[in-house]
Amino acid sequence: MSFIVSEITIYPIKSLGGISLQHAVVEERGLQYDRRWVLADENNVFITQRQNEQMAMIDVAIEETGLRVTHRLKRIAPLQIPFVPETTEQQQITIWDDVVRGIRVSDEADAWFTTVLGKKCSLFYQPDDSIRLTDPKYSITKEEHTSFSDGYPILVIGQASLDELNAKLEEPVSMKRFRPNLVFIGGEAHVEDTWKYFTVADAKLVGVKPCARCVLTTINPETAEKGKEPLRTLTQYRNVNNKILFGQNLLVVETGKVSVGDEILMLDDK
Repeated sequence: MSFIVSEITIYPIKSLGGISLQHAVVEERGLQYDRRWVLADENNVFITQRQNEQMAMIDVAIEETGLRVTHRLKRIAPLQIPFVPETTEQQQITIWDDVVRGIRVSDEADAWFTTVLGKKCSLFYQPDDSIRLTDPKYSITKEEHTSFSDGYPILVIGQASLDELNAKLEEPVSMKRFRPNLVFIGGEAHVEDTWKYFTVADAKLVGVKPCARCVLTTINPETAEKGKEPLRTLTQYRNVNNKILFGQNLLVVETGKVSVGDEILMLDDK
């Protein structure tokens, strides 16, 4: 059976729009730039579309010196975010059960997001020396770490998995609902659930845990409107121990570069 990478996407600022790529660098904590920035409230707790669905309407692009952020509808000037934060202010940002050290980016970024989202918030960057270990229960070496992601460096989903879901829905949904980093073609629906060690070009990855899905998948990424699907339908056939599973979480074993069109090769051992 042949598996081919069909899409690569990164989400530089957690819970904002993704960026489709033809090539990406796989670093120890995930794809380069992926979820290295996060918005946090006045208590330094992370903010996502779960609290503010309007985040779905904010697009992000990578430019030579940093990120460019725009709102799809609001008439507000784009925000330029440098790769290097303009402040030295450090805070401990709470993400689920973890506390992650971040550097506040700039007063301008804070003001922009506060205006657009209607909620006082600040933008933080995770520097290279801020290490957030992944759950030791699903670790291989106990040293794997990640960014401001929900918990793991990379998420992979097969196109067949989405196709099976859409065949059950009255209105199909896009892969954007599930925010994967890697999408592949080939194989049966949810074959990724069984994956362990594999390579993509010169990167080596390992599947460790199916991804439990939440209400964020019910927010239309194009309009920010909330609904009941696809969770309602997924509950009927992807409910395992009261968790709705869709996609596989990956750890990075060896870094490298991956591209759309690369073949995914399963390994028999480590």
